[in-house]
Amino acid sequence: MSKIASAVALMKEHKYEEAARLFNDYIEENPADPLGFINFGNLLLHLGDMDHAKSFFEKALSLDEKSATAYYGLGNLYYELEDYPKSQQNFLHAIKNGLEEADVFFMLGMSHQNQQQFKLALPYLLRAKELSPEDEEVLFQYGLALAQSELLGDAKEVFHTVLNINSEHCDALYNLGVISLFEEDVIKALEYFNQALENEPTHVLAANGKRIAEEALNSKETGM
Repeated sequence: MSKIASAVALMKEHKYEEAARLFNDYIEENPADPLGFINFGNLLLHLGDMDHAKSFFEKALSLDEKSATAYYGLGNLYYELEDYPKSQQNFLHAIKNGLEEADVFFMLGMSHQNQQQFKLALPYLLRAKELSPEDEEVLFQYGLALAQSELLGDAKEVFHTVLNINSEHCDALYNLGVISLFEEDVIKALEYFNQALENEPTHVLAANGKRIAEEALNSKETGM
């Protein structure tokens, strides 16, 4: 096993100091290879050392200006810093330079989502869904972007797909409840909110949705 692979395995075991030593050894032995800098940058990012992580990613790009994974690392760094325009820019560079994985499209979509650019998020979240069709978080965020773009029929279909994967997904249930309220199907909305609360009794949004649905039902019954 190479030093890079060994260090990555150590990271997965939370043995960060040992992983750092191996990455450092690899860099000293291969100072012109951006791979060592990218992986060390990922470790530093994971540990929250943003300044040093940024330096390592930028060093990797100085060695290879077309390194897609270095751009991806910088994108994640800026995303963590909530600098979404910069994260978006770096994820785009990663894709332009050949990175074709669900994660980069998902993170680019989420960068748009966090800027309230719901319709701009859609094509990237759709591509992430195409690449990772069983990932419930990807599916949920795609459904949410559809709902926020007022494409409620499409959103409803995606949220049901999420529930096919995880029948206890409280946020999918909650959002189906909200869509049912928009469709004026108050009884169905109440069912979804109750299901969400059965799975997660502290789900504040579902509790609020349930209150609204119950008030709407009471108004109908009293003729008010």
